[in-house]
Amino acid sequence: MTKKIQLDKGFIDGQVQYQSLRKSFGRELARIAQNDTRIVAMSADLVESVGLGDYLNTVSRTRYVEVGIAEQNLVTVASGIASQGKIVFAASYAAFSPGRNWEQIRTSICLNNQPVIIIGSHAGLNVGPDGATHQMLEDVALMQALPNMLVLAPGDANEATRMVQKLVDAKRPAYVRLPRADIATFSSSDNEFEIGPAYVVKASDQATLTLVSTGSMTANCLMVADRLNNKGIDTEVIHVPTIKPLDIDTIADSAEKTGRVVVVEEHQIIAGLGSTVASQLLIKGVQLKHFQIIGVNDKFGQTGTANELWHHYGLDVDGIESQIIEKL
Repeated sequence: MTKKIQLDKGFIDGQVQYQSLRKSFGRELARIAQNDTRIVAMSADLVESVGLGDYLNTVSRTRYVEVGIAEQNLVTVASGIASQGKIVFAASYAAFSPGRNWEQIRTSICLNNQPVIIIGSHAGLNVGPDGATHQMLEDVALMQALPNMLVLAPGDANEATRMVQKLVDAKRPAYVRLPRADIATFSSSDNEFEIGPAYVVKASDQATLTLVSTGSMTANCLMVADRLNNKGIDTEVIHVPTIKPLDIDTIADSAEKTGRVVVVEEHQIIAGLGSTVASQLLIKGVQLKHFQIIGVNDKFGQTGTANELWHHYGLDVDGIESQIIEKL
């Protein structure tokens, strides 16, 4: 059954709020952990930066572990704690976790199917001035290849908040991709959230284009859809907060109607969401007139503000719109 979500009234009316996903995620984790003693949080000397400041200030320090600048140790210790009946949230920058410790994640967490939620903060180009070394654009590729691993990328602060309890309930390995930059809030706080479904955030029975996005790009894609509709290109937008397992059925239902699919992601176009959507649509035998992936094309990032980088790599509203129109 197709899942739809209600848009935030301010977003619809043009009164857009920009909020931090990592801080919203951390606040909700702190709230839940006060009453759930199974939860343990960990960080690699980045407690405030990754959004765990509220957790540290409100939850017993016996349920917070600081490992220092040691991401390989972070996830190995997390797996050990999880094996004793705890649900562990282990946070660092995505460039270092999973960028530096992928083998430990694979062997210690996934192979043993331990309930460790890896928070990869500061993912994507939006890290801005920190430059190419910290702009993680390959994490989805790394993590979706791992057996037993969930891969999630909330689209806004409301969704990041609703995601926390579902991760606790899942009690399995998971990776959550969070941006550094504040992102436009497009979803209503009244929406329910489930791990697994893709959500139709803009529906149309007459759509001639399916726009698929995840994480930080969905708000931009909704704005692009409005522009395309004004140009006579009726566009349906599907938001994919759960990248693995991928709800290909919802995407395929729209793709079979429109015949044209564009996937937008703040990630390398190689081995990211777009590649997965393409392969699974092919396996399902969906016939398309057009398929396009908009993302970073086999390049590293560079220094700049988040908006400058999105513009340079064609991931702002203007860039996404122009690339779609050029190819169509």
